[in-house]
Amino acid sequence: MVVAAEDAGFARVSVMDHLWQIGVAGPPEHDMLEAYTTLGYLAARTSRVQLLAWVTAVSYRAPGLLAKLVTTLDVLSEGRAWLGIGAGWNGAEAAGLGLPFPDTAERFERLEETLQICLQMWSGDERPYRGRHYRLGRTLNVPRPIRRPPILIGGGGEKKTLCLVARYAQACNLFAGPGLEHKLDVLRGHCEAEGRAYDDVEKTVMLSLDPGERGERIDVLLDQLRRLAELGFTEAHGRVPRVWETERLALIGKEIVPVIAGF
Repeated sequence: MVVAAEDAGFARVSVMDHLWQIGVAGPPEHDMLEAYTTLGYLAARTSRVQLLAWVTAVSYRAPGLLAKLVTTLDVLSEGRAWLGIGAGWNGAEAAGLGLPFPDTAERFERLEETLQICLQMWSGDERPYRGRHYRLGRTLNVPRPIRRPPILIGGGGEKKTLCLVARYAQACNLFAGPGLEHKLDVLRGHCEAEGRAYDDVEKTVMLSLDPGERGERIDVLLDQLRRLAELGFTEAHGRVPRVWETERLALIGKEIVPVIAGF
């Protein structure tokens, strides 16, 4: 299905960074593959789409290892890796598998340190890193990524998440729904405080990408996407129902992609 998505004109393909299935998709006992192993497989099957975890839970992997994982994906995909990252939320799977999952405030502290470590490692700077939560003796990262992987931070938290977007990221990700304009205004304010151009941050939005089994929802989906584009969103990302049945992907490629290219 990833080949069908690429053929249909999708620009990015992501996998969830979860180890148990999440409630909106099914019970935890349903199948869930580890994200970065899966992305490596998808890199070998594709040649154009950008690849990322949507989004990595910061406490699941040591930051030096995470920087190396994303670097490896970038090298093997010939420069198509992103770092999608957030503070994480699924305490049940973390507790179930014995993964660290500190309180919310600490996870955000760790998120900022992880972003700093990844950027340092991708820059070629091998100096030690000394943070409150992480100590790295030598941030060696060889080979270097083909390009510095862009960073997408998921979440709409106004005090912390969007502030980190303005400070470190190339893209934000928000859920479609009420309050989007306000979230963008908050992001604009954080960009001003950081001395950064608001337009430098790509605005991405999460929604259901469902054209209908026979295309009966195409007009509804196009209206949604048009309104989001008018707000300044340039990337729509989401779940295609029954994606393993690739007809919906082909339908999006034929009826949706050419239209939204003109928004």
